[in-house]
Amino acid sequence: MGHDPKAPTRRGFIAASAALGATALASPALALTGSTEVESEISSAVSRNLSSFRALDWRPYFSDLRGGAILADTQSRAVHFWSEDESVYRLYPSSVPLTPDLTKLGRTEIIKKVEGPDWRPTPSMRERNPEWPEYIPAGPDNPLGTHALWLTWQYYRIHGTHDTRKIGRRSSNGCIGLYNEHIAELFALSTIGTQVMLI
Repeated sequence: MGHDPKAPTRRGFIAASAALGATALASPALALTGSTEVESEISSAVSRNLSSFRALDWRPYFSDLRGGAILADTQSRAVHFWSEDESVYRLYPSSVPLTPDLTKLGRTEIIKKVEGPDWRPTPSMRERNPEWPEYIPAGPDNPLGTHALWLTWQYYRIHGTHDTRKIGRRSSNGCIGLYNEHIAELFALSTIGTQVMLI
């Protein structure tokens, strides 16, 4: 049986795929109108990091699971949840703060849960971005997505996002962002008082 010179080869397929991938990476992603979490465009220079996206045990981070526990890992860009009775474990990809100076690490807890949150930029956000609106009501333009979990630290939240390009990247002004379907699940699993640790 002879080889058809017009038939695609494995080597040709790989070369074409690599060329297409390089073209896609060279094209910067456009910032959405009204995006209030990203200082500048998300491009190939702001890469996703899912290499450390793996299950963890809660014991190195929490003394117990009273009220459940949430671990936000800013290095692997992942959020872990364990229920109090250990029957539920969830692992979600997340966005994390753009820079170390915007990142707060340590122990906190959930003090408020809001479905359909509205949003006001913090004073420091307004100082850096005076063109941003003072207020955005709940809805598709809201940077907090469909659900938000308030922490004891002022201005810090774990929340959803309508801009799915942010997940897996350093793209926030301090908060931890999740896909809307994941924050909805975490919202239902967590309670007021659920322990939270950012590392």
